[in-house]
Amino acid sequence: MLIAIELNKQIRIKDIAERAKVSIGTVDRVLHNRGEVAEATKKKILEIIKELDYQPNILASTLASKKSATFATLLPQPPSEDGYWSKPIKGVEKRIAELPQYGLQIESFTFSQTDPASFVKEANKVLNIKPDGVVLAPFYKKEATVFIEELKNNKIPFVFIDSEIKDAGHLSYIGQNSYQSGLVSGKLLDLILPDGNILLIHFAKEMDNQNHLVQREKGFYNWFAKKKENNHQLYTLEIPDTNSDEWMNKVEKEIHQKNIKGIFVTNSKVFFVGRLQNKLKLDNLKVIGHDLLKENIECLKNDQVQFLICQRPEEQGYNAINKLFRRIVQRRNIQKENYTSIDIVTKENVDYYKEFK
Repeated sequence: MLIAIELNKQIRIKDIAERAKVSIGTVDRVLHNRGEVAEATKKKILEIIKELDYQPNILASTLASKKSATFATLLPQPPSEDGYWSKPIKGVEKRIAELPQYGLQIESFTFSQTDPASFVKEANKVLNIKPDGVVLAPFYKKEATVFIEELKNNKIPFVFIDSEIKDAGHLSYIGQNSYQSGLVSGKLLDLILPDGNILLIHFAKEMDNQNHLVQREKGFYNWFAKKKENNHQLYTLEIPDTNSDEWMNKVEKEIHQKNIKGIFVTNSKVFFVGRLQNKLKLDNLKVIGHDLLKENIECLKNDQVQFLICQRPEEQGYNAINKLFRRIVQRRNIQKENYTSIDIVTKENVDYYKEFK
């Protein structure tokens, strides 16, 4: 005769033992894969566990052990309070605040977006505190690869956010598919610009080390490469420094000499193109960029930018810390690739993205 289990009742090891007609100790050995258990008995217990959808009471065991988890984040320093990289940490803090009963701790580290050495310095600080898990933006690929090896040597699991290094041993990746994002941007610019040359601008240093920007460029170029008929010539320009007006002169020269009609900016600094348009009184360019920064939204509303690709950075931070929590604290399996949506934002719908204001 089967023992009835109430539908909404928390399933206990005792319930499994009674159903299998074995001791609690035998069930415990099967659950933790330790000790000798007859194969037939083990199979029977595993079938009952699956049938009852048994989930360990992680909260009770966590509280009983009086051990909380410490997670670290290693993200770029935002240049202002409204900068792109201020958003993921808000998502991280939001998820941590939802789990007070687990006593989770978060340690935040930030590095300069213009200095790879600062990444190394902050990465060493992360290693020194020996966290239980890390949320990492592999902004500088070379430096990040060295840091990742140290994390693996110390058996510290990590989740990528915003950009990904393939086959690096990470638990999960949270962010856009950068290559697909580049394809989308190429298609959009192609649709609004029937003919005319296009300039792709990277406002960044050490482009070979900026994996996500490289992937966006590849996707963008490949959109036009696969077309049977192409009325566009594509050019790429790297702008490592915007501290003087020299970069404006460089872009202006490219626009006039190469008859540029469209511009694609691979990161959140598309507002620099808006400043250039104001200075040179350019009103016929078609421009696409990334991220709902205050300055970018202003350019969008002024028709200086036609489309912004939104990456939902706060959602990325929230989901990244949640993946660590579910894997490390709840000991659940998690999905490897977690691509966020590629949102196309226009002047007409930007006001409905209230979470970015």
